[in-house]
Amino acid sequence: MARVRKKSAVPVYAVAFTWAFWASVLPMYKISHFIILTILSFLAYKTTSFIFRGKWVEVADPEPVYESSGSREVDALVLEGRQSIKRMRELNAQIQDKKISQQINRLEQLSNEIFVQVTKNPAKLPQIRKFMSYYLPTTIKLLTSYAEMSAQSVRGKNITATMQKVEGIMDTIVAAFEKQLDSLFGAEALDISTDITVLEGMLEREGLANTNAFGMQKENK
Repeated sequence: MARVRKKSAVPVYAVAFTWAFWASVLPMYKISHFIILTILSFLAYKTTSFIFRGKWVEVADPEPVYESSGSREVDALVLEGRQSIKRMRELNAQIQDKKISQQINRLEQLSNEIFVQVTKNPAKLPQIRKFMSYYLPTTIKLLTSYAEMSAQSVRGKNITATMQKVEGIMDTIVAAFEKQLDSLFGAEALDISTDITVLEGMLEREGLANTNAFGMQKENK
């Protein structure tokens, strides 16, 4: 969710009132009259805009656009994941707790990035099967229960205890989602480390490991 300022309609009404008032009591047959009226309208708009700044509202983030992976299985999985993210947004709109809401936003961001990475590289699909079959749906289930319980006007011991348990595990869930995303970059990290090792070896063999960008020998500290 994002917070945007919804502009007030008062400045527009102020301009309309300025024109209506002028037309009803003052002349409007010279260019100078219109120039003065335009200046007054501008001042009315700016003044009321400063006083009536509108209000902040929560708006849903635009849904990410996923390209086809070329694999029906992956595309079907991503579509399923998008439905889960949509449900997560709906639950977030119902939950009033700010910390939980921020955590849900983070889970949504991480989930989106996970699906983007799998779409780009379908070979990573096996790495998120457990994420899709258990972690994501279980998280949705917990948040659904939390949203339903938080909507109750009267909360007994069972409701309070359950809500506290959900609140207590949310940090762990966020960390698990972060690790899931990080694990998708394991192969790339290994490749980069290998490339760096090979490059360092070549530079040392060529006697270039201790030179700077100008080909001058660096001073050993």
